[in-house]
Amino acid sequence: MPIVLTLTANPAVDISTSVARVEPTRKLRCSAESRDPGGGGINVARVTGRLGARSVAIYPAGGLVGQRLESLVRREGVESVVVPVQGETREDLTVLDETTHEEYRFVLPGPHLHDAEWMRCLKVLANVDFKPDFVCASGSLPPGAPQDFYARVAEIVESRGVPFALDTSGPALQSALRERVHLIKPNLAELRELVGGALDEDRSLIGACRTLIAGGRTEIVALTLGAQGALLVTAASAWRAQPLPIRPLSTVGAGDSFLGAMVWALASKLSLEEAFRYGAAAGAAALLAPGTDLCDTANVRRFLPQVVIEPVEESSTAA
Repeated sequence: MPIVLTLTANPAVDISTSVARVEPTRKLRCSAESRDPGGGGINVARVTGRLGARSVAIYPAGGLVGQRLESLVRREGVESVVVPVQGETREDLTVLDETTHEEYRFVLPGPHLHDAEWMRCLKVLANVDFKPDFVCASGSLPPGAPQDFYARVAEIVESRGVPFALDTSGPALQSALRERVHLIKPNLAELRELVGGALDEDRSLIGACRTLIAGGRTEIVALTLGAQGALLVTAASAWRAQPLPIRPLSTVGAGDSFLGAMVWALASKLSLEEAFRYGAAAGAAALLAPGTDLCDTANVRRFLPQVVIEPVEESSTAA
């Protein structure tokens, strides 16, 4: 059983519901709500646990919502290492408009972490009494955490000789890439923000990923492209995963499901191409899950043989 350790700096309790139609001013009567533990790293831990890993999640939590979050994480079979904080853990809200089938996501900033609190998260990470097969940090930073928080995480993980996957954006990602990150999982908007340019075809996308790799900032870029599938890029190879013909029930959690399945596969010592196949299958499976329920293991296994992974010809990406 592989061991996956995740870090979530800004976790949440995710509330999802639906309404006949989202309209201003009127009082909207919603369906019964569901609650799931959320935040990128916790979501990754949920997916790796479902696929068979021992999943351990480090996260700060405070107040009554923090207590509920810990209970929800336990319900998922994920081990918690909780860093107590003074502020109240956030709740996020996803509302499905049943008429248009559009989703509305309301994301709160999260509690302000004092210096001693975010530093305690790093200390807990540095002092875990086991060696995981993979470490993954994912999600936004809470107010109070420094922009180089994930760079410090990368430094700690590298000192333990463990591969590190990161899924974040903006200055936090830019700062982290000054350290060694084994794998990053940007989406198209995040890659454009990171390297600039239109990036509207495979050649430019792969070139942008290779720029990061050539600079020694990462070894693998798993680029999710929504309805256009995904690209996996290393210094020597590039693959494209074609999207599966699925009518989405919800797109929430597809990226976290993709990354969680990839991390599980790599922690299980599967090949990089096979890990990419699992990621694509899990991302597709998440589209069939309501609200913030993430991918179902049975659907991941069902979609796995349907995923088409094609190498991208080097000649088609040459300048």
